[in-house]
Amino acid sequence: MKTADLIDHHASEISLVHLPFLQFGQKKHFAAQIQTVKCFEDNTVVRAQLETPGEGRVLVVDGGGSTRIAILGDMLAELAISNNWAGLVLNAAIRDSAEISELNTLVFALATSPVKSAKECWGRVGCEIEFGGVKFCSRDWVYGDADGVLHSKKKLI
Repeated sequence: MKTADLIDHHASEISLVHLPFLQFGQKKHFAAQIQTVKCFEDNTVVRAQLETPGEGRVLVVDGGGSTRIAILGDMLAELAISNNWAGLVLNAAIRDSAEISELNTLVFALATSPVKSAKECWGRVGCEIEFGGVKFCSRDWVYGDADGVLHSKKKLI
């Protein structure tokens, strides 16, 4: 179901993640449970999560809104695909955007940057995060397509 239809049918149970996302990848949409990560200009914890079985989930990352440093590149996007992650929602930037746009994934990010991230193991997994006017917890649901990203506490479709 398209995000526009979800809003029309479930307005009281769903929230718009209100950020100016750019969209990358060949996939057109996702509807999945989430795993949360909180980090800032360091993708060590993001990599660690993408190395685990995604089981069709979406990794939702609060990167503090930084567009100076990329926390995802083509190698991590390929790792996500190989480990069955449905996609990513990043309150942060990516690099290798042309390559990611050719992959069978769907990534929402704020911007692109050629600068790679730190590797200091700064970050947390599974914590409550908040951005775009939405509070996310692991096991919540996220829906994304060309019209945007929506959040729900429960499965709607």
